Amino acid sequence: MACAITKGRGVGCKTAFAGINNIYILDYSDAIAALSDSSGTITLPTDNSSEFFKFDVQGALSSLETAVTSSRDNGTTFYESTLNITFQNLDVATQEELKLLNRGRAHYVVELFEDGAGSTKRLLMGLKNGCEVTAGTIVTGAAAGDLQGFTLTVVATEVNPPFFCTAPDIKEADGVPLQITPS
Repeated sequence: MACAITKGRGVGCKTAFAGINNIYILDYSDAIAALSDSSGTITLPTDNSSEFFKFDVQGALSSLETAVTSSRDNGTTFYESTLNITFQNLDVATQEELKLLNRGRAHYVVELFEDGAGSTKRLLMGLKNGCEVTAGTIVTGAAAGDLQGFTLTVVATEVNPPFFCTAPDIKEADGVPLQITPS
């Protein structure tokens, strides 16, 4: 089987702007897992059938990294994406939601900050297998300027890297998006 590349890549303009703006989470859904990509992009449903919850984060404290593991001997390649999330401030509502996330499996949409070209990129983690929380902390801090809040490490192991995706439907109540925002 030939695995030929199809094109090259030049050096683009300096328009990137790093960091995560928001994270959207949906309990694992067979409907989402059944979606297929079109040229590397997943089109998420817009019919309220798969509504995600919005979690606000601070861009400098959260990150997504995907490692490629490939074995010539075994003939395998897979991608392990690790999302490190920090939620500032301790509060009961966030702790209760995180307890549920810690026990389950979910799909995550990671929304990056708008870049210098006016584009907002979103990456869907755990399309086929979902994502699982593998670690986390509840931090009180010691010094006045230390973090008081929650950290989570979320991992997805997939045959493909996170797909670029369209904006998710957001779960709403009385016209206001439900979200976990540190108080």
